[in-house]
Amino acid sequence: MADPSHTYLYLGIALVSLFVVLLSKRRRSPEALRLPPGPWQLPVLGSLHHLAGQLPHRVMRDLARRYGPVMMLRLGEVPTVVVSSRDAAREVMKTHDSAFATRPLSATMRVLTKGRDIALAPYGDYWRQVRRIAAMELLSARRVLSFRPIREGEVAAMLRAVEDAAAHRRAVDMQAVLSALVSDTTTRAVMGDRWKDRDVFLREHDRALQLSAGFNLPDLWPSSRLAGCLSGVVREAEKCRDKVFGILDGVIDQHLQKAESGADVDGEDLIDVLLRIRKEGGLQFPLDMDAIKAIIFGIFAAGSETSATTLGWAIAELIRNPKAMQKATAEVRRAFASDGVVSDAAVGELHYLNLGNRETLRLHPPAPLLVPRECREPCQQVLGYDVPQGTQVLVNVWALGRDERYWPNYSPEEFHPERFIDGEAGSMVDFKGFNFELLPFGAGRRMCPGMAFGLANLELPLASLLFHFDWEVPGLADPADLQGRPWASADGATALGLQKLGASKICIPH
Repeated sequence: MADPSHTYLYLGIALVSLFVVLLSKRRRSPEALRLPPGPWQLPVLGSLHHLAGQLPHRVMRDLARRYGPVMMLRLGEVPTVVVSSRDAAREVMKTHDSAFATRPLSATMRVLTKGRDIALAPYGDYWRQVRRIAAMELLSARRVLSFRPIREGEVAAMLRAVEDAAAHRRAVDMQAVLSALVSDTTTRAVMGDRWKDRDVFLREHDRALQLSAGFNLPDLWPSSRLAGCLSGVVREAEKCRDKVFGILDGVIDQHLQKAESGADVDGEDLIDVLLRIRKEGGLQFPLDMDAIKAIIFGIFAAGSETSATTLGWAIAELIRNPKAMQKATAEVRRAFASDGVVSDAAVGELHYLNLGNRETLRLHPPAPLLVPRECREPCQQVLGYDVPQGTQVLVNVWALGRDERYWPNYSPEEFHPERFIDGEAGSMVDFKGFNFELLPFGAGRRMCPGMAFGLANLELPLASLLFHFDWEVPGLADPADLQGRPWASADGATALGLQKLGASKICIPH
């Protein structure tokens, strides 16, 4: 039997050694990091198994209820902090806005945009330059106002198409109609008149969005060459970008030829604006053609499908809530009955409809997790937790919009525009970046500069559809049952009661 004194000696030596090791680590790192809590992780996969097969923003909301409003995940090898409370969002987007103002560039997005568009450019002088161009020239209130004839023309064309289908009792896929409306409006605002490669451009653009939205191997394990080899997504993204940029080369050449010929052009589109700024010079970073193409690509990515999806949700929520539909429809028809058509200039005065739009954006923000941010300084604190440099930060605005702590008077899961009426708890809450419980467009330095453009593409089509058509759900005893149904019929009469709207359909987004 071993001598007990030897056992105690060995144990003492082991304890002293452990103390020395811990002391040396403490000397090397004087301040131990207090990282946010999070769910258990697997080797290599990290936290990905918690998200498998589910919508990320929903899962992250549920996990945050267990682990807190500042939560650490590891998506593959990418450290990610998820923020899910108003106070935490304020610290990221206001208190420490500068520290979290840059963007993480995934392998896929680096290929698609080269980090030169407005939304994804790294924080610095180049980003300040393109942001200033966007705010003063491309997406200013004056520029959005100049596109009013385009919006009115495209909405009128959409209404004629729906009326024609109704007259012939043809089914209409309203989600496709809304997507085409927003795409055509954006195309004409950015590039001018329609052009021959429009459909190819939109198809490749949609494919690029699909590639950038998924959990791709090179994005989750950026340091692994094997991940890049096993996945063809980067090569596919390169092909997609080359096709899109090749089409844009032709469109830009047409604009240059028109400018050189001195042809009379009706107003400036956004390509004209960028080419004019390029010609004027005087920029710290001259706008080369790659930068112009990246900016155009980014405007399409941010302003087309997001507006169409929000518009679809707005109609879906009104159909699901007949009382709200009745109020919104009555307001629109009262305002424009004498004109017989909805005016873009006056649509902003529709008080209840605009409350409904605000409520739609609360329940269904276009980007539920916003565009990711990245901590660019050695270490920042959010609600007392350390966020190391290089950590990706996601703000779960979908969870903020449904948090009962911030929306007490009505169920936060239900559609109630009345929550924003004067005297209610939410009456002072707006989406312009000052109220951190409602952030569909973000806040701070990296707030979406296209808010006015996106809202204009939402307000006029929605008001026009309510003015000209009665929307119903035949065959459903309770319209609230529309929840969970992928399709619903909208069978009603025009505003004047002269013509029936046939078996048109509206897609309920997921």
